[in-house]
Amino acid sequence: MARAWHLKSRPTGTPTKDNFALEEVELPPLEDGMIRIRNLWLSVDPYMRGRMNESKSYIPPFALDAPMEGGAVGEVVESKADGFKAGDLVLHMAGWRDEAVIPSKGVMKLPDLGASPQTFLGILGMPGATAYFGLLDAASAREGETVFVSAAAGAVGSAVVQIAKARGMTVIGSARGKEKCDFVRSLGADQVIDYSAGPIARSLREAAPEGVDVYFDNVGGAHLDAAFARARQNARFALCGMIEGYNSAEPACFRYIIRIIAMRIRVQGFLYGDYVKRLDEFYRDMGPWVASGAVKQRETVVEGLENMPDAFLGLFTGANIGKMLVRV
Repeated sequence: MARAWHLKSRPTGTPTKDNFALEEVELPPLEDGMIRIRNLWLSVDPYMRGRMNESKSYIPPFALDAPMEGGAVGEVVESKADGFKAGDLVLHMAGWRDEAVIPSKGVMKLPDLGASPQTFLGILGMPGATAYFGLLDAASAREGETVFVSAAAGAVGSAVVQIAKARGMTVIGSARGKEKCDFVRSLGADQVIDYSAGPIARSLREAAPEGVDVYFDNVGGAHLDAAFARARQNARFALCGMIEGYNSAEPACFRYIIRIIAMRIRVQGFLYGDYVKRLDEFYRDMGPWVASGAVKQRETVVEGLENMPDAFLGLFTGANIGKMLVRV
């Protein structure tokens, strides 16, 4: 029998293991247009926290007592769909489980870019594309500009650092603790802020005395307010995520948000899904960067499907450097 993680109850505040249950599931029969996949790698991502709430958003919430979903890379075991055969490696959204039978629509064969399969859940997948389009399109970042990126040791943030450097920008990254700060520095960041060492607004003022042109936000809260305080005229903010507030019922208080007016700051929220039709552009640039070693992926790997909730909860305690993955 296949196994899949189910959401048993909706979390209040930070989720706990009690919100999840690993259960056996009976796979449907393989019909025309469907494929059977054995998962090899599973992704956990901060956006999944929002899907655990019942509120309406850009993506439907997880149903209670049903298999959860998420990015996964697997091997086709059996196919009744044109264009797919046994042995193909594919990217799909039937994660949080070891096997799945799903329609082939929405399943993508991994491009031949000479990269490891799990890379398509990280630097060559949703996190990497989010960083690429968020920085270069949503924020319109250009060569010679100064970019501030929060959570710079995470999957998206570490990609932003490297893409910005590849495009000739000055990068200031924030992370928590010496190990993560050293990692961000190793990616080429010009300055690194350990936000656990003091108020982020003060640290950013010291790191960017002349201000920043671009802010790539993965955190929200105090980081976002600090960026408002240091924004130059016509700065652009790309809002990707606000993990600081995902488990909090209290709204963030922005002391410096009024500077949006005087500095003519452009604040742009965006989603990966906004750009899926443009992935060829992403692969055109990112593929060679990864192949040459100019852009690298660091992974934090949790072993075993049974430890999937631990991997997910680790996102909120800083357990990962780079992309958090589960190897089935």
